[in-house]
Amino acid sequence: MKNIVWQEQKITRKDKEKLLNQSSCVLWFTGLSGSGKSTIAIELEKQLHQKGKLTALLDGDNIRHGLCFDLGFSVEDRQENLRRIREVANLFYNNAVITLVSFISPFKQDREFAKNLIGKDFIEIYVDCNIEECEKRDPKGLYKKAKNGEIKGFTGIDQKYEKPENPKIVISSDKMTIEESVNKIINYLAENKYL
Repeated sequence: MKNIVWQEQKITRKDKEKLLNQSSCVLWFTGLSGSGKSTIAIELEKQLHQKGKLTALLDGDNIRHGLCFDLGFSVEDRQENLRRIREVANLFYNNAVITLVSFISPFKQDREFAKNLIGKDFIEIYVDCNIEECEKRDPKGLYKKAKNGEIKGFTGIDQKYEKPENPKIVISSDKMTIEESVNKIINYLAENKYL
């Protein structure tokens, strides 16, 4: 961009990680509405906090109350929503924060953009749950509204969800408990020296 120059800083992410005694990463939860992304992310954040780790949780619905309140659910708006979120996640990551991102993020390309921005510390977590179970859970009544035509462009009904091809972690939330799901992620983080 014209007249804009990147401002180098004297304190690096590694300096901040040393201060906090942790390694930052971005845990990107993706899956259908009702799959359990937020539930698992909330419990994971609680357990990481208990371990003395600094975290930030970026939840799709919560972000739409503020940063992305001006966006709808068209393909273009979803892409802009995720563009903003990956930039925010990158800011937290570069400040040594373990960042949990819980968004449907239905399109592979948007997740790839996030992965390319963050790099090796981008951990894609696919929360796999069959759509019938998601519909049963449906805490917000969204599947019913989508099937009745009240909501257009609803992922899994009239908008496709592109499953991750090589996620770092797969959580089968229709077969695993919340505790089992969180333990699987914590074990991954420990094995890969993030904890």
